[in-house]
Amino acid sequence: MDEVQPLEPESALGPAQSEPIERPPGMLPGRAERRTKVERASMRILATGGIIGIDVILGAVLVNQDVEGWIVGLVVGVTSVILAALLWSSRQL
Repeated sequence: MDEVQPLEPESALGPAQSEPIERPPGMLPGRAERRTKVERASMRILATGGIIGIDVILGAVLVNQDVEGWIVGLVVGVTSVILAALLWSSRQL
């Protein structure tokens, strides 16, 4: 019978590890240098304010259409959680 030969460490790792790993593109274009802490914090605060604004508009439209209160709360809550998750998971901010 044929014996199974163990993999060599180089073949298991794939291409050379000395090559830099590219990050996937985010919502904002990449920068050569990292933003300062103040700039990152202000961007997140501004984006969080945008999420709140979107949720307020969504809630106002739903209430204006005489949608039940629990549905309005559910839609606004789920929307804010999804948008906040996208915001805070972004590597670019």
